[in-house]
Formats: sequence, structure tokens, C-alpha cells
Amino acid sequence: MSSTGQAAPGSPGAVPAQGSERPGVIDAVPVRHPGRWVAVGVIAILVLMFVHLVLTSEAWNWPLVGKMMIQTPVLRGLVLGTIVGTICAMILGVFLGVVLAVMRLSDNPILSKVAWFFTWFFRAIPRYVLLFIMGSLGILFPLDKGGLSFGIPFDTVIMKFFGMSGDMRFLSLDANQIFSSLLGGIIGLGVSEAAYMAEIARAGILSVDPGQREAASALGMSNAMAMRRVVLPQAMRVIVPPTGNETIAMVKDTSLLLAIPVNNELFFQLRAIGSRMFQVFPAAVAATLWYLIICSLLMLVQVQLEKKFGKGFGAKPTTAQQQKAKMLKLRSAGGGAGGF
Repeated sequence: MSSTGQAAPGSPGAVPAQGSERPGVIDAVPVRHPGRWVAVGVIAILVLMFVHLVLTSEAWNWPLVGKMMIQTPVLRGLVLGTIVGTICAMILGVFLGVVLAVMRLSDNPILSKVAWFFTWFFRAIPRYVLLFIMGSLGILFPLDKGGLSFGIPFDTVIMKFFGMSGDMRFLSLDANQIFSSLLGGIIGLGVSEAAYMAEIARAGILSVDPGQREAASALGMSNAMAMRRVVLPQAMRVIVPPTGNETIAMVKDTSLLLAIPVNNELFFQLRAIGSRMFQVFPAAVAATLWYLIICSLLMLVQVQLEKKFGKGFGAKPTTAQQQKAKMLKLRSAGGGAGGF
């Protein structure tokens, strides 16, 4: 309040000066979205229809579904075919994928072309067809001709040229036992996954600033060490999310192992039980529940990994209150009015 008894300009009791216009109260009307409520109504009706179907239809047969889920062959197939198959196939796929990505980015044209051909070939073949072929590869390596052996393929000609008998092959294996088993399924799924992981790893490597590799080279690191200690750890921020998606997809793709066929697999066992009992639909529901449980757990793990490797990136913007508090803190730290 001034000495003349009038309120100071800017104070709550101040009277606007002559000629100045004070804005009136804004009567804001919220934007209406009738389409959203229509969509909510449609979704609610569909949810109620589904709940009614689940509760009233006897085809679900929930007691039988629960019994099927805990059968010993089903649990064995869950562990061996689904979980172990997923883990081993992803380990093989990730390892080969990173190697192929490095080869694809290599200055050596031969390595680059080989990696491109591998990626092109296995991305073009459906996994079901690839697994079917894997189960039939034993015909290429018959036991009467040595089976699946490693060594020089034209060893007989070489040995005869030097006047010797025998061969230069070693580690002969029965191809039918390898490719018609879970191992063959893991190899098939692994090489197929490697083609996709190669592109994911390549995108992650390319997302790292080239200056990081140049700085590592200036510190005396070799290309391999720079890739292992500098580039790949930073590329994990880009690699982890799609790799988590590929792992979840691999859990579902283990059901394709019946193309070999692999007996110790979740869906194979449940389908066999459903066929014997003439209860195919409850068996499909039991398989669906198991896949939902496993994939939900993997999604939780993926979220935690993304938080771990994404620290420092994509930080949420500060609100107006946070910015004001930060400015007040800086002002107080600066020593009062002259702090800025």
C-alpha cells in the first residue's frame, strides 16, 4: 500500500489504470470425443460376450484343462522342448547373429557377401519348412557311406594319389539321430534366428557413433577389443528390445518342432493327449495358458533389461514445478539476489 492509500500496481487490490483492459474469465469448453465412448461401449460389449461364453459354455471343460497342464509328459515337454529349446536356440542365434553382423560390416568383401547370403537364405525360408527339411537331412548322409563325418570330402582321391589307403575324415555321426531329434530342431531354429539377429545386431552397431570406435583405436585397442568393450555395450540399448521380442517369438516357434517331429515338446504332447481323449479344444486351451504364462514372465524380464541398458537415454522431461524448484535451488546456492 502506497502513502496515498492506493494499492501498489500488481498487488491483489490494485485497480487497473484508465485505458487498460483487463481480460475476462476464459470459459474453456473441453473438446468432446463421442467416438471414444462409442469404442468403449463396443469393447465393453465384446468383453461381456467373451466372459459369458467362458462361464456358460461346457466346451472349455476347465477341470480337464487343469489336469492336462500338469501331466508328466506335458511338463517334460515344457521343460525340454519349450524352455530348453528356446534357450539353446537363442544362444546359438544370438552368437551367430553377432558374428554375421560383424562379418557384414567387415571391409573384406568375401566375408560381407557370405554374411549377406546367409541372412538372405535363412530369412527367405519359413521355419516350419526349414524344420521339415532338417528332419529329412539324414538322407544326405547315409550310414553305409560313413554318415555325417568331418574332414576333406575328396579324401579318397588324395589318398590314392599318394599311394595310401584310408581316408582323412573323422568324427562320424549318425545324421538321422542328430537331425531327427531335439538337437536338430535347435540347430534349425538357431540358424533361422541368426539371420534375424544379424540384422538386429548390425542396426545396433551402426547406432553407435563412429567416434567411439576411433577413440578406442586412439587408446590402443584393437578392432576386436573395441567392438567387445566399447561398441557392443553401447549397442545393447538398441539390441535388447528386439532381442526380447525374438525370444518371446522363439517360445511360440518351438511348437513348430512337430515338423521334425520332436516328441518332447509342449504342444506335441498336449495335442496327443487331446487326440487320445477326443478333447482337442481343452488341450489347445491348456497349451495357450502355458504359452501365456511363459511369455508374460519373459516380458517382465525384458522390461527390466530395457531399463538396465537404457539408463541415461530417453529421460522424461521435467515439469514446470521441477524446473521452478531447480531454479530456486540454483538461486539460493548463488547467494541471494546476486546469485544469477
